[in-house]
Amino acid sequence: MSDEIHALRQAIEAGDYTQALWLIDEMDEMSRDDKINKIISYMRVLLIHLIKQAVEKRSTRSWEDSIEESLDSITTTNKRRSSGGYYLDDEALAITLTEAWPRALRRASREAFEGIYSAEHLATQVDRGALLETALRQITERQKTIA
Repeated sequence: MSDEIHALRQAIEAGDYTQALWLIDEMDEMSRDDKINKIISYMRVLLIHLIKQAVEKRSTRSWEDSIEESLDSITTTNKRRSSGGYYLDDEALAITLTEAWPRALRRASREAFEGIYSAEHLATQVDRGALLETALRQITERQKTIA
């Protein structure tokens, strides 16, 4: 982003406000994309542990701690500090969870049951829709407590 800041400074000094505004929009988009990528990463961790809980029908303190940390990280990363609101609304969160699902399932298949089952097999053992709804509900409930 330092290249963009340098270009922004040059545009302002040259009085090229159209270019300066374009650069600001670009930097804003880069920042937003970075936030969303972080949220997706935290969502994967959340889903991995929810999948393991569902298929193994048990939990560990470590899994529960990872779930809590993921929920906190999703919530704080998603929150717009200065303008309020969120980068991703409930609908976008649901879509993003769905996008995070395949990689989370693959990773969970390597961790659950000592990695003896494929992601395809694990997918038959879990109610994807219900688990995604649970994850979304947990995220939205956490956002309400931090709002």
